[in-house]
Amino acid sequence: MSLRIILAASAVLAFAAPAVAQEAPAAPPAAEAADPAEAALEAKGEAFGERMQLMAGEMQAAITAADGDSARAGAALDAIQAQYQPEADAFADELKAFLEAQAANAPTEEERAQAAAGISAAIPVIKGVPAMVRGQVEQAAAAAAAAPAAPQ
Repeated sequence: MSLRIILAASAVLAFAAPAVAQEAPAAPPAAEAADPAEAALEAKGEAFGERMQLMAGEMQAAITAADGDSARAGAALDAIQAQYQPEADAFADELKAFLEAQAANAPTEEERAQAAAGISAAIPVIKGVPAMVRGQVEQAAAAAAAAPAAPQ
């Protein structure tokens, strides 16, 4: 199994947290992928990360537009999350299929079992990225709202 694919999946999670940091850290230079399918999946991972950043921006704008109306903000966030969830599911399913095919070629049963365990742990996390981003956006908004009220 390619370590770069696992790292790419991890990078997706890092890029999915724009509410915490204004700028994502620069990605380390990667060696060229020898496998065109792997390269394509890495590109899809980067695109997924960009889409999750876009979703976070839309969520931040929706909270701002709600102007303190939590029901309105919640409804807007629900709609935005529902719009992006299919993308997370599709990317996770494609990544799972690719990783399972890679794992099937592992030389030992132990390596195949370890790969299967890693895949089982990673895929739900990727599918949960929209909810995670929403939680981070909501936390950031709550912290921003509480900041002016805090005693100085």
